[in-house]
Amino acid sequence: MPTFPSRRLALVAGASLALVAGCGSSSDTKGDGSATSTGSPKIAVVASTNVYGDIAGRIGGDKVTVTSIISDPDQDPHSYEANTQNQLALSKAKVVIENGGGYDDFIDRMLKSGNSSAEVINAVKISGKTAPKGGELNEHVWYDFPTTAKIADHIAAALGKADPADAATFTKNAETFKSKLKPIEAKEAQIKKAHGGEAIAITEPVPLYMTEASGLVNRTPEAFSEAIEEGSDVSPKVLQETLAQFSGKKVKALVYNEQTSGPQTEKSKQAAKAAGIPVVPVTETLPAGKDYLGWMTSNVDALSAALGK
Repeated sequence: MPTFPSRRLALVAGASLALVAGCGSSSDTKGDGSATSTGSPKIAVVASTNVYGDIAGRIGGDKVTVTSIISDPDQDPHSYEANTQNQLALSKAKVVIENGGGYDDFIDRMLKSGNSSAEVINAVKISGKTAPKGGELNEHVWYDFPTTAKIADHIAAALGKADPADAATFTKNAETFKSKLKPIEAKEAQIKKAHGGEAIAITEPVPLYMTEASGLVNRTPEAFSEAIEEGSDVSPKVLQETLAQFSGKKVKALVYNEQTSGPQTEKSKQAAKAAGIPVVPVTETLPAGKDYLGWMTSNVDALSAALGK
């Protein structure tokens, strides 16, 4: 996935801490920061999004306090503007979880400016994924379940380093979390067995690790998804090529990123519906009331149901 400067997460400076404290925030904090049942202080964890915040909370349990900087399901993560409240949270963190790959560069900038000593977990680096030859990196690695399992192990290790007395608990919790990823991967394998090689369309590369693991082929013109990622207009020619995928019924489903919709993506959705092609909505952050495992289970189930129509 291309990373464009106009869509990168930006850092806003100049606001005072007192002013920010009185304003609304996209941050989501779990835990009260008090001591654990054993009397030791809770580990302060900051995650760039609530996706990683939820995973950290599952592994750390009541021994961590997790702050997720981006937690609003209506917020486009690409256009998020960090603030000094985020800077304050990062300055207190023992463990920081970022996506990397250009997705949340504001984390690194604030860590450097604050001389942080936190243990930093970079999901893209952990994934080992790189840009394909002549292409761009798809940094939405949380849609890749083997990568998520690796991230869980790194979170457990970082928490264990911060609190050696509870290291075994963190490792056990990570193992439990990873075991619950297996049924989701099994669902992908079932889709691949039933629908491998079938074509789909997307609006952005967000779900591609999931659809590729399910054996599906993306037929969206690359110029379309690139323009959507950049936040620029799609050329009339490319838009027509994209819409023809639906009118010609060349794809079995449209996987649609609800968090970055616009006129061109709306036209794609309308064209898919007009052609009787199912639309599978996805998001980049956790929907309200969902945890990571339930969210991804719903995504894979929705994809399977759409292809079965």
